[in-house]
Amino acid sequence: MDKSELRTHFCDLRECLPAEDVATASVAICRRLAAWLANKGSASPQPFILTYLAFRNEPDPKFLFELLPGIRWIVPRITGSRQMVLHLYDPSRLVRHRFGMLEPAADLPTVDPGEIDVVLVPGVAFDRRGGRLGFGGGYYDRFLPTTPALRIGIAFDQCLAELLPCSQHDQRMDWVATQSEMIDCKETEWESS
Repeated sequence: MDKSELRTHFCDLRECLPAEDVATASVAICRRLAAWLANKGSASPQPFILTYLAFRNEPDPKFLFELLPGIRWIVPRITGSRQMVLHLYDPSRLVRHRFGMLEPAADLPTVDPGEIDVVLVPGVAFDRRGGRLGFGGGYYDRFLPTTPALRIGIAFDQCLAELLPCSQHDQRMDWVATQSEMIDCKETEWESS
């Protein structure tokens, strides 16, 4: 299957998951990730972690806000120039983007990508090499090269592919977190396919 067919396949698969299964799996992913992040530690006493606000049956990372209250949470806002601007997370200051997802208000304080310690990356599907299939807009593929942050893809077990077709511009993950495992992708060989 090509990227378009895979995107349709995994989007359909994810959209068919019952809300209860999505919620249960999302909490399991958050617990696994919180334990992993707590054990991993950070050079910063209050690290910056860029996350996303769940949309279209994505794994929902919001439980992490409760599990890791000492984190300085950052969320992206999409601009008209197809770029991401990073803002401090304030749940009382979210607005609806024209694509339908929630994002931070434009007047919230911004954060430089160089200050981020970890990026939690959404995707339609991931593979064990750290390959990622997004919605096709290229937002994360353009953003990730601007930050030295550790990259963690977030996915349901059902959206973990054997091998995804990836090109040179596709940005690889360092880790992938699912409800059942943390996958270290740094040691695997990476070739565009």
